Amino acid sequence: MATVNMLDAKTNLSRLVEAVESGAETEIIIARNGKPAARLVPIGPPVDTSKRLGLLAGKYPSLSLEDFNSTDEEIAAMFLDDEEGDLV
Repeated sequence: MATVNMLDAKTNLSRLVEAVESGAETEIIIARNGKPAARLVPIGPPVDTSKRLGLLAGKYPSLSLEDFNSTDEEIAAMFLDDEEGDLV
């Protein structure tokens, strides 16, 4: 963890960002009048959006909504008591 004063940080900002970005430094403390004032740290890894819901939309076009819902009554009967219509 390096500490630099405000003037050095201002003069060498690109170099400091590169050091943090590359992993050479985990964080850099920027001090004003010898007292820590700010911390320069890398941003976390980018958010992986490849695992979002709806990613398979259109991948299974042979299964229609009607086909998907065709077993609803059968499944509902499994959870309902046949005689009284109450939940089991």
